[in-house]
Amino acid sequence: MKRIFLFMIAAVALVMSAGAQQRAGKYRHLDVNYDGSINVGDVNLILTAILEGHTDPAEGEDEIVVPDYYAGGDISLLPSYEASGVNYLDTNGSFIPDVIGYLKANGWNSLRVRLFVNPENATAEAVGEGVRQDLNYVIALGKRIKAAGMQFMLDFHYSDTWADPTNQTTPAAWASLDDDALGVKMYEYTRDCLAALKAADATPDLIQTGNEISYGVCWAPAGGTAIKAVDSGGWSRFLALEKQAIKACREVCPDAKIILHTELVRNRTLLKSYYQNVDVLDYDIIGLSYYPYYHGLFDALNGALSDMESAHPDKDIMICETGYFHVWQPENVKFDYSATYPISQAGQKAFTDAMVQQLKNHPNVKGLFWWFPEANDGGLWPNQVRTDWYNAGLWDNQTHYASPAIASVGAFAE
Repeated sequence: MKRIFLFMIAAVALVMSAGAQQRAGKYRHLDVNYDGSINVGDVNLILTAILEGHTDPAEGEDEIVVPDYYAGGDISLLPSYEASGVNYLDTNGSFIPDVIGYLKANGWNSLRVRLFVNPENATAEAVGEGVRQDLNYVIALGKRIKAAGMQFMLDFHYSDTWADPTNQTTPAAWASLDDDALGVKMYEYTRDCLAALKAADATPDLIQTGNEISYGVCWAPAGGTAIKAVDSGGWSRFLALEKQAIKACREVCPDAKIILHTELVRNRTLLKSYYQNVDVLDYDIIGLSYYPYYHGLFDALNGALSDMESAHPDKDIMICETGYFHVWQPENVKFDYSATYPISQAGQKAFTDAMVQQLKNHPNVKGLFWWFPEANDGGLWPNQVRTDWYNAGLWDNQTHYASPAIASVGAFAE
């Protein structure tokens, strides 16, 4: 205590002396409240820091606050909707000038954005479905997310188009590479993208090294033969590629959490086998897609989550994608729960509230992300953003009113 007291006296003396001698540039580091002068206000801040055992961040740096729970969604098409002139309205019909700010005000603390290698190579159909996020697009949106004080999840699609369980097409520019060269390319591409984001003040906090990579990445190497992780020899190839991507993430963004994202909730046997096989990889979070109309209701979800918690107690778990329809549910859904959760905004909220309650029963589950919440296509023809409506977003495509389920998603972070 005596040592602390003497240090406090010395600090006060130094600050007051500096204030008396202040001239351009000198002692600027003692102006801890950045008011342009060194005075008693700086003394108070320094004494508080000493007594509380911490110091403030350096000038120009933001204090990094990592949430206990992540609540948000994938807003990859938001800039396209904004450019189209669509209105986003709140639940009362009032205009929302800042969608990201509105989501944050409703409890969201995290947002996801996808990244394609060369989306200009995608088909017209894929573009019509929302494939357009190149690096410059993602940098601009990532900067907005970080400037809003939210967590930024980057979703690498190691492809020029959609990457999912049925499509993991190697980017056209990489298609002639053998496996070794492809691993080097994945490392360099991941490294360079992250370096560019970091330089632009858009450093990701969470990184998916592939989107729904249940069966691997980059299926068409030299010769064009699809090689999946479940094929003979496919696992060693997949793990080698993932190691290169993860290596780049650890080097450029050492504080970011690495997510391995699958959609195997409905196939618990394969789900357990998959994450057993990837135990050799240096990752942090088990990422799952969960859509009740594809995967089943909460018994399926709870079973998959319990399996993962039991087998991998050291790993956090996130629902990286989820959704539920608010109007016009397609006829080809595998499971229809409209009798329990009506296809309406009220039913969508009821489903979301129930899901949040279920997830809270699993201590390892730390994240909930809605897929495509920004969908808002109605009335945009002939300048529509997508060629088809998506009816499980969190805005009504016709009225443009926000769904009350937005606040329900945010409640997961409470």
